[in-house]
Amino acid sequence: MSDTTTPRFRLSRMLPRDPDQPHRVASSLELFFDLVFVVAVSVASSRLHHTLLEGHVGDGIVTFVMVFFGIWWAWMNFTWFATSFDNDDWLYRVMTIVQMSGVLVLAAGIGRAFQGDFAVVVLGYVVMRVAMIAQWLRASRPDPAYQRTALFYAAGIAIVQVFWLLFLLVPATWQVPVFVVLAAAELAVPLIAESQNTTPWHAHHITERYSLFTLIVLGESILASANAVIGALDEVESLWSLISIAVLTLISAASMWWIYFWPPHHRAITSMRRSFRYGYTHYFVLAGAAAFSVGIELQIDLLIGEGRVPPLLAAFAVAIPIAVFLLAIWWIAIRENADPLVNVAVPGGAVLVLVDAVLPLPVALTTVILVAVVVVLVIRQPLRAERAQIGA
Repeated sequence: MSDTTTPRFRLSRMLPRDPDQPHRVASSLELFFDLVFVVAVSVASSRLHHTLLEGHVGDGIVTFVMVFFGIWWAWMNFTWFATSFDNDDWLYRVMTIVQMSGVLVLAAGIGRAFQGDFAVVVLGYVVMRVAMIAQWLRASRPDPAYQRTALFYAAGIAIVQVFWLLFLLVPATWQVPVFVVLAAAELAVPLIAESQNTTPWHAHHITERYSLFTLIVLGESILASANAVIGALDEVESLWSLISIAVLTLISAASMWWIYFWPPHHRAITSMRRSFRYGYTHYFVLAGAAAFSVGIELQIDLLIGEGRVPPLLAAFAVAIPIAVFLLAIWWIAIRENADPLVNVAVPGGAVLVLVDAVLPLPVALTTVILVAVVVVLVIRQPLRAERAQIGA
């Protein structure tokens, strides 16, 4: 038995992982963890769709932003912790499963959250974060070099969770500003903790984790859109319009995938400042990918005459998520790895997507713009491959 194992409890010491470990990939537990989170993403997107369909645009968007923050932040905190301290012993796995149970509780409360009741969502969120506190306390023990950082994490997370529980007592008119303050406090915890001593991270592993989660969220958007098309088959007189939307949705999602995976992501987190930028901006990448299906579903609602959906709203519900997605991924991963042509095409494409929302056939035009951006990336691919070889 190795000296890193405690015979009595069969627990491994939670030592920091080697940031240069070769061939490190996402574990099966991490992939399982992602799938549970996508359940919450799917429910949040579905509730946003129904809220917009009922005409409550402002309330729906604000609630989606708030709920998605909880989903994204809990996922991201686990992901960065895992890249630094994943020892894969039985207690680590149990604590991870506890976090997964909190995700399911949060998902169960999303419907109520869109009606102004955040009790179940906050309860699920706190369960996830308390499990994270336990993980950081474990990480504080074996290596004195990271003890102060780990304890700052544990204390900071614990303090903020107390205020999240108090958030449930806040009057409805104050919920949004108080949420902004508490979200800012959550974002500040890593900034303060990492200033003590930077925890190690594996650049290829962490960017793979983000890439896989983005891929799963895009897949969820395709699934939601496909289900909407299937559900509308008996509601429309001509199948051509549904087939057109289905094809355009697939091409748009494939283009978003192509654009996301074009740059070498591991170069985006070469310093702590860049890693924070990469991680925090992924909120917009993932939220855009998740909300994309909502716009497609609203387009289908227009076809079948369901709800009070203005065409302009349905058009912007497609355009805004895609534009946010494009601008966010350009800012954190593409911009510094591209030539002037690409650096005009990607943000310019985001602007054109927003403009075409007020033109006829907005979904078709959006798809054409996305394909045009992909064509530019393909043209510049040799340059990117050459740089990747130089940087390898």
